Amino acid sequence: MSNTATEGAPLAANPLTRAVLEIDTYASGLGWDRPARLFALVDTAQLRSREPALADQLGLADADSADAGLTPIEQDELPAGQALDEFLATIAWPDVIAGCALTVERLMLPPSAEAAIPAGLDGKALTAWVAAHPERQEVRMTVGVLRDGSRESAVRLREKDSATEVLTGKDLVPGLADALSATFEE
Repeated sequence: MSNTATEGAPLAANPLTRAVLEIDTYASGLGWDRPARLFALVDTAQLRSREPALADQLGLADADSADAGLTPIEQDELPAGQALDEFLATIAWPDVIAGCALTVERLMLPPSAEAAIPAGLDGKALTAWVAAHPERQEVRMTVGVLRDGSRESAVRLREKDSATEVLTGKDLVPGLADALSATFEE
């Protein structure tokens, strides 16, 4: 992946928004029913100056320096069987990493259905209840954060799987943004 606009990806002025949308487009190209994916976000200009061979490999060597932005670099696959929040709590990024992003698929309910959730369900029972609910929506959430506290999210519904139907905003997935931000706390 590089920081250049991906074909079909919406244009955005903010470098973090562009990176999140680029990751969303990349994940969309892989299809649904995929595991979560973690990305380091690096300043493209710094990457070009510090690691020119890597920048060349990523197709960034000839990119316009005035529009450096952020380059998402996919990390190793997340460990199977470990809860996402537990895994994120183990991450510490080196100073060269400007931010990070995660894309993950989940089932969501509309607010009207959330009021009907039976009391006392544990994690597995709640997951089963949501999966069986007729109003459930499959979504792919891509959330990015920067060291300075900036955040951005993109949410794509499986039933409206189109780049023109992607919702964006900094507060769409606050819990995941908080968890990702915590990976930068010392």
